[in-house]
Amino acid sequence: MGVPKRRQSHARKNKRRSEWRKIDAPGLVECPQCHALKLPHRACLACGYYKGKSVM
Repeated sequence: MGVPKRRQSHARKNKRRSEWRKIDAPGLVECPQCHALKLPHRACLACGYYKGKSVM
């Protein structure tokens, strides 16, 4: 099994740990039924509609 020969530097460790902050938050879209903000490609939590049909 491979074992690291040298210790990883603080800068390298911190660069790896900071990567998750660069991911953007998902965009919100307006529901065509009730005009509330919702995640794209998901049913609206406010009115329960998806693609013009009641699913909840």
